[in-house]
Amino acid sequence: MSVFQEKTLPMAEQLSLNFEFRGNKTFDDFFPGVNQEIVTHLKNFLLADEEQQIFICGKSGLGKTHLLQACCHQAHKQNLSAFYFALSDTGLPDPALLIGLDKFDLVCFDNIDYIAGDPVWEQAFFNFFNLHRSSGHKLILSACCAPHKIAIQLPDLKTRLNWGLTLKVKPLADNDKITALIFKANQLGFAITPQAGQFLLAHYDRDLVNLWALLDKLDRASLAAKCKLTLPFLRKFLLQENVDR
Repeated sequence: MSVFQEKTLPMAEQLSLNFEFRGNKTFDDFFPGVNQEIVTHLKNFLLADEEQQIFICGKSGLGKTHLLQACCHQAHKQNLSAFYFALSDTGLPDPALLIGLDKFDLVCFDNIDYIAGDPVWEQAFFNFFNLHRSSGHKLILSACCAPHKIAIQLPDLKTRLNWGLTLKVKPLADNDKITALIFKANQLGFAITPQAGQFLLAHYDRDLVNLWALLDKLDRASLAAKCKLTLPFLRKFLLQENVDR
C-alpha cells in the first residue's frame, strides 16, 4: 500500500490532501463475476460527460472499496485529479477535510452513510456537493444501503444523494467465489485448484475480504514450506489458523 498525493489545495490550516492509494485495487485486480455490468459502467464513467454522480451500494465485503479505488486509478491514468476517503464508524474526521475538494476531477467517499445524523458534517457535505457539482466534476459514493434508506436529516442533502445512478453490488455465488479464488491466487503468483477452492469455502469464512487475506497467508505459508497447496497442506494450515485465531 502506498500513499498517493494528488495536490495541495487551500484548506483550513493548509491541510494536505492525501489518500491511501492501494496498488492492487485496480479494475484488472477485481473479479467481476455477476458484477461485470457495474465494472463496465464505472470504467466508462470518467469518459461520459452526461453523468456526474454514481452511488454504489451493497453489503460489506463485496468489493465497494476496491471499485472506488479502481476508479481513482483510472482517473490517474487519464491525468485527472482524484481523491478517495473512507469514513469510519469509529468517528468522523474534521469536516474541514472537505474544503478544497471541489477542485478535484473525481472525489470518492466510502461509507457515506456514516455522516447521517451529524448536522455539521451533513451541512459541510451539502456545501461541498454543490460546489463540486457546479464545477462539472464527478462524485462516487458508497454505502451498505441505497441512498434513499440513509438516515440523512438535512432534506436537501438527502435529495442530492439520490441524484445520479445507483449501482448495487451483488454477492458472488459459490461457483463464482471458487473462480475468484483461482483468479486472485493467479495474481499472487501461485496456483490453486477448484478442489482446493471448494475446500476453503467449506472450511473457512466465506466473506471475500477474509478469503483474500487467507490467500496472502497461504502464499507465504506455501513458500515457507516449499510445497503446493494440496488438501493435506490446507487441512493442516486451517487447523493452525483456527488455533491462532
